[in-house]
Amino acid sequence: MDTLIQQLINGVMLGSIYALIALGYTMVYGILRIINFAHGDILMVGALTTLSALNLLNGYFPAMPQLLQLGFALLIAMAVCALLAMAVERFAYRRLRNAPRLAPLISGIGVSVLLQTVAMIIWSRNPLMFPQILPMDPIAITAGSEAHPPAIVTVTGIVTVALALMVMTGLWLLVEYTRLGRGMRAVAENPRVATLMGVNPNAIITLTFAIGGIFAALAGVMMASNYGNASFSMGFLPGIKAFTAAVLGGIGNIRGAMIGGILLGIIEALGAGYLGELTNGVFGSNYQDVFAFIVLILVLVFRPAGLLGERVAHRA
Repeated sequence: MDTLIQQLINGVMLGSIYALIALGYTMVYGILRIINFAHGDILMVGALTTLSALNLLNGYFPAMPQLLQLGFALLIAMAVCALLAMAVERFAYRRLRNAPRLAPLISGIGVSVLLQTVAMIIWSRNPLMFPQILPMDPIAITAGSEAHPPAIVTVTGIVTVALALMVMTGLWLLVEYTRLGRGMRAVAENPRVATLMGVNPNAIITLTFAIGGIFAALAGVMMASNYGNASFSMGFLPGIKAFTAAVLGGIGNIRGAMIGGILLGIIEALGAGYLGELTNGVFGSNYQDVFAFIVLILVLVFRPAGLLGERVAHRA
């Protein structure tokens, strides 16, 4: 039972990060019907920018509290990632909105490779240590025994989940109850009619990319904080998994992205925890990444619209 509880805790924490990344995919797809495969690499830029900003702040303001340094560094990274996402939309996707579906897909992959290459030049190809600002001391939440260690959680993990839930809730409220949210839903439904109603589709799409970039930066810092390092390639695999989470929940559906991210994280954690037992040690937890792709294949085969379906726009 302790192992099950531990893997559920790990799954919720990991799924919260996947859900944040998946929101960027699902918002862009909901409006433009394209998959922004550069989104995962914006996450990487956010983590590495935060690390560079922390080093600068520590050098110029060593007396500043570490939490305050992290707050300022995160704001800088969010601004950089928002601007980067807006630039990606402007130069990689805007002219391809009416092009065949394959064109923006190839463009996104090209931007992904470009961002990884530039990051490798700026920050080097080696993983960089990310400072552990929040306590990583384990907090036992079950009694445990000599044979089975107790289920534990860390302050960093608690903050990760709480912050992710707050941000996701805030996005849902923004989309449902604000003027910007109404504009996003109008452009997703029919951009031409939205224009006639006084909505600027280009501005809405640019803001959507910017919001996705902010979420990617936050997810990147969460990942780097939990794993203790950041590198130029850290965004590729989480980006693919977050895309799987978006498909699982129903790409184009914000609540679906949240639910899909949490579910994928739990599936992956449970698989990592029990795969060794189920295969008598033939496969271990290092095969956990395969579960995301198994889930993607099963969803695409048996329920392509995802758990919550997709709001399909009928455009004139």
